[in-house]
Amino acid sequence: MWKINNLTLISQENIIRETQIVFKTKDYSLTGEEFELRENIDYDLLITHPVPKDLDKYYEFDEYISHTDSKKSIIDRVYQVVRNYTLRKKLQLINQQKNSFKKILDVGCGTGDFLAICKKNGWTTLGIEPNKKARNISLTKKLVIKEKLDDVQNEKFDIITLWHVLEHVPNLSEYINRLKELLTDNGTLIIAVPNFKSYDAMYYKQHWAAFDVPRHLWHFSKNSIQKIFKEYNMELIKTIPMKFDSYYVSLLSEKYKNGKMNPLKAFFIGFKSNLKANNSKEYSSHIYLLKKAL
Repeated sequence: MWKINNLTLISQENIIRETQIVFKTKDYSLTGEEFELRENIDYDLLITHPVPKDLDKYYEFDEYISHTDSKKSIIDRVYQVVRNYTLRKKLQLINQQKNSFKKILDVGCGTGDFLAICKKNGWTTLGIEPNKKARNISLTKKLVIKEKLDDVQNEKFDIITLWHVLEHVPNLSEYINRLKELLTDNGTLIIAVPNFKSYDAMYYKQHWAAFDVPRHLWHFSKNSIQKIFKEYNMELIKTIPMKFDSYYVSLLSEKYKNGKMNPLKAFFIGFKSNLKANNSKEYSSHIYLLKKAL
């Protein structure tokens, strides 16, 4: 059995013996390379295999949306419209938490839009962004941005956010321990990740855009988030659906599956996914709020 604990780094290499192949999928965004998705049943988790040694090169393309403010294509424009709405909802979410100092760390902050709106609303902000191009864009917004999580020393944060970031992290155990160290005792860790048990994921299967191999190394379910963080004495206190994700992901998935956008079909699948999730509670993506267990 795959055992997660604070002494063992979770890596694909450590757990691959306890998995079985579910299906194969491709890097539809860049290289066309094929990868396996392997399932760990105990933790209700899928893992990308193999993991390339030179992962950085898989992020180096102009269309990688979290690293650009582009509005060139229809996907860019849809993303920007939805992002402007979700930025306000994210700000509302963090303002609802009980914060002592209103100090926030956003890991994987991209071009810095979320931190910029936080700063404008009275938060002390710090961002982490490894991509140089995205980091340079965020610095033009007068933000403090560091390259790596290890660059943050002797600080504590009321809120730490990872908006679609955890699925990218190679050494998951090391990362979770570090996040916990940086969180105040009553702080809130907020994580947003795709959910491979949603209807749109099951409909598109290997063409589901949120698999995004090999950039996404881990593919979480609600069960896996709760089980993994419980091993680090972190308690899941709330789960929030991200209803817009089913539409955006379906739009990309249609392109991967059929070679074209097909917005009407994508909207129908996204709508159907949310409709089914009203009962199953399995949305395309979820936001998880976690706190240190007392």
